Amino acid sequence: RGRGGGGAGSVAGCGLRGCGAVFALGEGMGIFPIDPGNILSFFLTLFRISLIVFLLPFFGGDTVPRMVKAALCLVLALALFPRLSFPGALFPEHIFSIALVIVGELLLGLVLGLVVRIIFAAVQTGGQIVGFQMGFAMVNVVDPMTGTSEAVTAHFLYMVTLLTFLVLNGHLVMLSGLADSFRLIPPGGLLLTPHLTDQVLTFSAQIFILGAKIAAPIIACLFLVDLALALVARAAPQMNVLLIGFPLKISVGMFFLGLVFATMSLYMRQFTVELPELYHSILSAGSPLVP
Repeated sequence: RGRGGGGAGSVAGCGLRGCGAVFALGEGMGIFPIDPGNILSFFLTLFRISLIVFLLPFFGGDTVPRMVKAALCLVLALALFPRLSFPGALFPEHIFSIALVIVGELLLGLVLGLVVRIIFAAVQTGGQIVGFQMGFAMVNVVDPMTGTSEAVTAHFLYMVTLLTFLVLNGHLVMLSGLADSFRLIPPGGLLLTPHLTDQVLTFSAQIFILGAKIAAPIIACLFLVDLALALVARAAPQMNVLLIGFPLKISVGMFFLGLVFATMSLYMRQFTVELPELYHSILSAGSPLVP
């Protein structure tokens, strides 16, 4: 019994020494080395990518299931994060600092998504103006992307612009700009400078300017049609101008709307080519790495 007890004690001692060695190894090298800064930077990367993807003209609509969009965001985050290198420790010391970092990522995602949404909002604005001039003010459809009611011409222009944007690989250019944004602005490194605010306000003002430019040729043609109908009504009062005015304005409007499509394709090509430069200009305005 004494030898057995001694044997058990020696086995227990060996076990304790083994556990101590394991704990010592864990304290020295780390069995599961987890850096809170890396975890936070990964979630901030996922947060920025999610905002951009959910604001894309195609993926951001209700036609794409949310589970598909969430899976796409996770795949993009897992693909980008190993290639990123964030200088310094990213983990804030206070919970309010984490909240400020998240708000910064939210603002950056909204700004990057705004650059692409501006052109589509301008197209929809121009389509609304054209539809009103053609007599389609009461003919509205529900946009399946946003769920809002808009004129037929606005939806028509929006769908053609969206297809042109996808054909020209504009969505890939946008994702490439998203990857470059981590190089200029690491997670939590956005600076709200006056130059960045001025650029956002300038881009926002372009919605109405571009909408007026898109609708201007059709509005001019419809104005000439109204002027001709007014002269006909003055010269021949017995003619029912109102009866022939509606189909004439719709026919002329549709004809010139088809001509606008060719111009829109050229403009979308130019916009897609200049999109990386626009991204770089905005990111440089809010980057802490650019003096």
